[in-house]
Amino acid sequence: MNWADTAQRVLMRRGAIGQIRRGRLAFVAEVRSLAHVLGQTVGRTFQASCDVALGDARCGVDLEDPTFKSSGVVVDLLRDRAFTASGLGGFDAGWFTFGSLDWTSGANAGRRTEVLGHDVTDGIAVLTLLEAPVRAIAEGDAFVIRAGCDKRLATCGTKFANTASFRGFPHIPGQDAVLRYATKDGGHEGAVL
Repeated sequence: MNWADTAQRVLMRRGAIGQIRRGRLAFVAEVRSLAHVLGQTVGRTFQASCDVALGDARCGVDLEDPTFKSSGVVVDLLRDRAFTASGLGGFDAGWFTFGSLDWTSGANAGRRTEVLGHDVTDGIAVLTLLEAPVRAIAEGDAFVIRAGCDKRLATCGTKFANTASFRGFPHIPGQDAVLRYATKDGGHEGAVL
């Protein structure tokens, strides 16, 4: 394209934007060809873990319920993506692991990020984010945090009481069943090993 006259342009390739990685000074965007669509999964995948996003229509969990949502404030910065927080004292360690955090004040206000870990040490919540935010976290930044799910049937039942809406297949045989071989001692009647 001629940037001085945008009417002068030539289409050289067509595709879709794929993965985008950001750095301190620039970003890199992957351009995928039209053939990339042929490699996409269509329909459901049979896997032991749940394949829905926590809180969507297929899941049915209400993440606005106070049981699964809380507000907090950054107390002390530990690293660029880890900090201690107040306001989360009523929640057990791991409750917000794999959850989401929405910044409500500070330099990152209006942005959402994923929570990698939630620990409690001496009654103080320690949160670790999956990625460092675009702008630095500061003491006093406020946020709203929502519970996370590790996509296992046990978590769905104990944490969310939502086993009926679990969308995984926890009882299908794994790869170890495929790799087994016949032995002389018998035991090949199809029973559980």
